[in-house]
Formats: sequence, C-alpha cells, structure tokens
Amino acid sequence: MATEEMTGADVLLKVLAEEEVEVLFGIPGGVTIPIFDKLYHKIKAGEIRFILTRHEQGAAHAADGYARATGRVGVCTATSGPGALNLVTGLCTAHMDSVPVVAITGQVKTRAIGTDAFQEADTVGATMPITKHNYLVKDPAELAHVAREAFYLARTGRPGAVLIDLPADISAAPGVWTERDMSNMRGYTPPEKGDPQAIVRAAEMINQAERPILYVGGGVIAAGASDLVKELAEKANIYVVHTLMGKGAMPETHRLSLGMPGMHGVVPACYALRDTDLMITIGARFDDRVTGDLSKFAQGARIIHIDIDAAEHNKVVQSDVVIAGDAREVLAQLVPQVQARQPGKWEEQLVQWREKHPLRYNEPDEGIAPQYVVEQIYEATGGEAIITTEVGQNQMWAAQYYKVDKPRHFLSSGGLGTMGYGFPAAIGAQVGCPEAVVWDIAGDGSIQMNIQELATAVINKLPVKVAILNNSYLGMVRQWQELFYDRRYSGTDLTGNPDFARVAEAYGGMGIKVAEPEQVRPAIEQAMEVDDRPTFIDFLVTKEENVFPMIPAGKSPDDIMLSQPS
Repeated sequence: MATEEMTGADVLLKVLAEEEVEVLFGIPGGVTIPIFDKLYHKIKAGEIRFILTRHEQGAAHAADGYARATGRVGVCTATSGPGALNLVTGLCTAHMDSVPVVAITGQVKTRAIGTDAFQEADTVGATMPITKHNYLVKDPAELAHVAREAFYLARTGRPGAVLIDLPADISAAPGVWTERDMSNMRGYTPPEKGDPQAIVRAAEMINQAERPILYVGGGVIAAGASDLVKELAEKANIYVVHTLMGKGAMPETHRLSLGMPGMHGVVPACYALRDTDLMITIGARFDDRVTGDLSKFAQGARIIHIDIDAAEHNKVVQSDVVIAGDAREVLAQLVPQVQARQPGKWEEQLVQWREKHPLRYNEPDEGIAPQYVVEQIYEATGGEAIITTEVGQNQMWAAQYYKVDKPRHFLSSGGLGTMGYGFPAAIGAQVGCPEAVVWDIAGDGSIQMNIQELATAVINKLPVKVAILNNSYLGMVRQWQELFYDRRYSGTDLTGNPDFARVAEAYGGMGIKVAEPEQVRPAIEQAMEVDDRPTFIDFLVTKEENVFPMIPAGKSPDDIMLSQPS
C-alpha cells in the first residue's frame, strides 16, 4: 500500500536492510538527494555505513573489492549523467571478473527522460553490454521487487554487476512496499547440480587419464568450492594450475600446486597444459592470455569443462564433456566417483619442470628489484595479507611472487585489466575485512588513476598499505616496446611523477620513500605498524626490469621467453 510516510527512497533502503547491506560506496548528486535525505537517518542510527569516495570510479572499484574479499554483494551509488557514467569502468571490471555488485544510479525525472535534461544520460543503454542486467524504474510499485531481483541476480548463478536506474520523482514519490516473492523470475534458472550422466563420463575420463591436470579459475572461489578442489587433487594425485582469478582456489604452497600458466605464468604450469592428456577445467573460461595460439593449445588433450555459465562451454575451446552447474555442487557429485591414483612418470615430469624452472631474477647493479619488494611483503605478512593489485608489470610480479593459500585474498582486475583498480579495491576490502592486513601492489602509472581516494582512506582511518613499484614508466607497454618495437618508447615515459610519499602526507596519510634494497624490509615493517591511516611506500625500482617468463601474444609455451633475449 502507498503511504505518505514511505517514499520510494524508503522502499529502496528497506530492501537494502532486508538484503543485509552494511556499507554503501558512492557520491551523491541532485537527483539522488531524496535517497540521501533518507539515508541520513539510517547512518545516524548506525543501520548502514556510507563511504563517500572522491570519484565514482573509486566507488565502483571499492564495492568490487568489498565483494571479492567478503563474498557479499558490493553496493555503489552515483547521480545521473556523468556520475553514473563514471561507474562504467568499474561495472565492466566486475562484469568481466564475475563479481557481485549492485549499482544504484539516479536519473532525471521520468517526464524529462529523453529531453536532454541537465545531467541526463541513457545509463541503461550505456551499461547494458557491461552488466548482467539493468533496470530503469518508472513505477513506484515495481521498486521493491526490482531491488530484490537485482541483488538476487548479482549473487546467484554466475555472479555479476547489476544496475538500478532510479528517476528522482520515483525515489521521492509515495512508496509501495510489497512482500518478498522471487518465484516469478521467468527465464532465469541458473543450474546447480550437474547432469549425472556427464559426471559419470567425467569420472571415467579422470580415472583413465595418464597425464591429468586440474585447471581452476575464479568460479571455484565464487562457488566456495576450494576445499573440494583440494580434496579431488589429493585423492587422485592431480596437479593444479590456476588462472589469475583463481589464485587461492588451491593453496599455492601445496605440493600439488603448479602455479599460474599463460603469458606471464610459470614454466611448469605452461608445460603442464601443453602436454596433458586430460584437462579438468573448473570455473575458468579459457582466456586468451592463457590459451595463446589456440591451434597449439593442449593438443591431444581431452577436456572436461565445468562452469555454471553454459555460454562459456565450447565458446573458445571445444570440450569433450561439458557440465553446467555450480562448481561446489558438481564437485560434491564428482569427487566420490573418482578413484585414488598413484603418481607416476607424469608427476615425476611435473616435479622436474618445477625444479628446473623456478622463478628467478637478477639483482640489479642500481636500484631495487621489484620482485624483491613483493617477496619481502610476502615474508613480512606471512602470506596472510589480502593483496590487491593495479594492472601491468606490478600485477604480474604480485601474481608470481606472492603465494596465496586462501580464497578471496588476491584481488585483481583480470578480464578488463583496469589500471587504477587496486587502491580503491583495497579500500573496499579493508572496509569489509577490518581486521585484515591489506596491501595494494601498484605501479607509478596505475596509482595515479585513482590517487584521490587517499582522502577516502584517510577520513575513514583505513590502514591500507600501498607498495608503489616506481620505475617512471608505463612498464608493461614499455616492455613490449623494448622487446617487439626496437625500444621505441612512445608515450610510456612517466618523467614528472610527483613525490608519492609527500602526496600521501599531504592527504594526511603516511609516506615513505625507499631507494636502497636494505631499506625495503624496514619500510614494510614500519607500514605494518600503522593502524589508523593509509601508507604509501614509494619504492624506486629498476627502471627497465621486465616480467619473465613471457609467452609473446598469440604464441604457445614452445615460444616461452625465460629471460631477456641477447
């Protein structure tokens, strides 16, 4: 029933309470004032927390980081027009990596839609390709159900980003509260249990395989299936490789973990995918950064593909058995049917590759090795920190040298490769996990894309630590220019960077500059002692250090580069 006491904004906030939303990230605007006016009282009563970011992109990434670290839906909000459009990069980042985020955007009044009103933009049209679903609410009677449906869609099936576009007159109009009813969602029935016959065939293939490998991705973490992956690996003595999104799905210090394959993956993982006769793929989508040359990818291997999203089956790689279902449910069906297996020549070969090709780097004559910085963060935190990354060389060094043993402890923009992701994601992770130690491993290029969120971290007393691997370049692009474009460094020289330590201090954070290797560990330990504000450590690393191993784009593991070519 409509009442004068309840507005559309009240209905929205009541659904947020029903969904147990504890924090909202964003920036208000003219058309969202009716929502923020009601939110004021909720904040005062301690019913919800609002984190005012300094840019809407920061809000989207913070909601994403919160979701990845906690497993709960992250929520962000923005006003119409430029505010909503500033969420786009963050929503696409979450969409590509299957992260449950709900965005609530303001819109001009319904009668003004389509008139080019002030701060009007077609938010639904702009975000349709980069969200799981989106809504434009034009009827107050629909708002409660739409809001509930948005949260349900975001967190179920293959998780993703969902947007609710709410005109100002709908949020200010008399509200209509309806009781919860999720039974009429026609056309949306995500699978849970797998096809029993397909699971029998998969178990038979695993039991007969001579050179099996488990290839796991972020879907394992989303489904909470890490323990079952470990159980399957140990029962059948199957080694595991993981995608960037799958770091932590299998403890990386486990004897059966081979690490990450792909463009900057480790040699044993790359060779394992090359030579396997059975690839058991769980919650991974055969990204081009892993497959490389498709004509040479896993030649001679049969493939089992377990994924909740049937659209991923046979999209890139043809599989012999496909199982659509929740990874946890499917593994619960599969594991009992898989036989114990004794290690043999295949396992001996994998161990030999691991012993022959460890990660290695040279100590530089000048400056600090960036790999050494990551190693020292790993040792200082005991591998227990939540790690976020920016994008580029810093991201790959973090993936290579920081071993993760727990799910939801490595947050990185994989599919979209979004520079500027790591710092606001670290803020979201710290808000969601206040007792955790959170480190953002950053580059001097990426960190400047959302550096304004220093204010957000300072005002909320968030002790996130940022390790800036400062080489004064857009490092990954420069690496390609060096290796494949005869060192024509076009547009990649970042000469003119600010003093990052002084920038942090200007915002009210802690700033440290490190120029010598012997200063690295003390600086990290100093940052670990700060518990009431963010810390930026500006590590002056070797300017032209490259990430190796490297498989050039479109090539195969046979073309892997282990070090700098002469």
